[in-house]
Amino acid sequence: MAEDRHVRRPGALTRPDAFGESIVVDGSQVVRDDRGLIPTDQPREIAVLVGLEITGRPGLLSLEDSLNELEQLAHTAGLEVRGRLTQRLRHPNPATFIGPGKLEELKAAVAELGANVVVFDEELSPRQQRELEKALGDGIKVLDRTALILDIFARHAHTREGAVQVELAQYEYRLPRLTRAWTHLARQAGGRAGGATGGVGVRGPGETQLEVDRREIRRRIAHLRRELAEIRKHREQYRQRRRTAPTPVVAIVGYTNAGKSTLLNALSRADVLVEDQLFATLDPTTRRVALPHGQVALFTDTVGFIQKLPTTLVAAFRATLEEIAEADLLVHVVDISHPNADEQVAAVEEVLEELGVGHKPVVTGLNKVDRLDPQDEAVQRRLVQALQDYPHPVLVSARTGQGLDDLLAKVEEVLAAQMASLEVLIPYHRGDLAALFHEHGQVDAEEFTEEGTRIRGRVPSTLLGTLLPYAVPSSGPGQAEARCPEGGARAPGKVS
Repeated sequence: MAEDRHVRRPGALTRPDAFGESIVVDGSQVVRDDRGLIPTDQPREIAVLVGLEITGRPGLLSLEDSLNELEQLAHTAGLEVRGRLTQRLRHPNPATFIGPGKLEELKAAVAELGANVVVFDEELSPRQQRELEKALGDGIKVLDRTALILDIFARHAHTREGAVQVELAQYEYRLPRLTRAWTHLARQAGGRAGGATGGVGVRGPGETQLEVDRREIRRRIAHLRRELAEIRKHREQYRQRRRTAPTPVVAIVGYTNAGKSTLLNALSRADVLVEDQLFATLDPTTRRVALPHGQVALFTDTVGFIQKLPTTLVAAFRATLEEIAEADLLVHVVDISHPNADEQVAAVEEVLEELGVGHKPVVTGLNKVDRLDPQDEAVQRRLVQALQDYPHPVLVSARTGQGLDDLLAKVEEVLAAQMASLEVLIPYHRGDLAALFHEHGQVDAEEFTEEGTRIRGRVPSTLLGTLLPYAVPSSGPGQAEARCPEGGARAPGKVS
């Protein structure tokens, strides 16, 4: 009896002789697996992509390339793309974004392909989204590029900081789009609602449920902003501590899926998640990396950029992106194997300018060179051009390790150019200062004398106050005066 009751329960184990049998569940025919279980995975959502090209307003990418990128985003979000529609107009339709004829074509494509999601490659206004949902009917979800990116960020945010930033961006995006969800409660009392006396059935609680929801979301947004303010305060404390330390900071930036996390893993043997998808990692990771001459630098992996990056995301992630502003050097990772590498570089530079860090020194890591065909003349011409156009370019492959030593050498060279030249004579009992020079500076020459260790090289400006008292006396231009810490007379020291 127990076995019979167990068999009759939908979705449960069946008798051994029933494995592989075909049954009907909710009107659909399904087959039990080899363990006698009915598959209960959530059905994959089917999507149709829609792109619009505005005449006289070209984007960074062509319409086709932008839709290819949107399809990558859709796959990352778990959507199955079965079709795409494009249209060229002088300006978007204020009501439905696309023209009425194209809208009818979209409705037919959705019905023919069995799609339940429509994704637009631009950000839709709340009105456009409402009108499109009304036109396409119930059961069809209308999303734009911003909503898709927010969904991916929500999936990939694993730390509390990342979750707060994504949640804030989601609420700010959804607040003006809170419509149609509570139309059955949109009866509002007061005034002349329902006539002079209101009438039976139209007396409401005093305000619509929609307004209650809006107030609750605004309250939640205010709470999240306070929480982010605390996060920024803590980050600023860490930055203040880091400013007093002489260790240089290198921020790894680049287009999403350019190979930033793979590069950090290769340089530091970190365990940052690496996936061949967009926005695989959101939370910044910092690792210590030894440079060729022994100097140590902190390398930080940052969130990837993308064209048409939502402004709500840039604002919400400002606490994280401020790490870039504190960096001494940027390593811009470029997927040189991508056909739109130049456009991706332009998108990254646009965001960096928006963050106010466009003036930072940059080393360009031309990544994924192992994917290039050495026999393809067009590819080789593009590579030669990139070596001429980008600042401090280095050919690398984070996957194979090719060029990583050259990249670190270039990073060390550019960092050294920002340091101060200094020659010091450090007493032997202050060996800690000699070690500090070696660890955080670049040593050009070192000599052991009777008085102590004589070192010539370059050090970060944060170390000058510590080492300047031991500067070697010199004459001529570029000299600086220093006091001997043992209480001796003031003596000039050579600094440049």
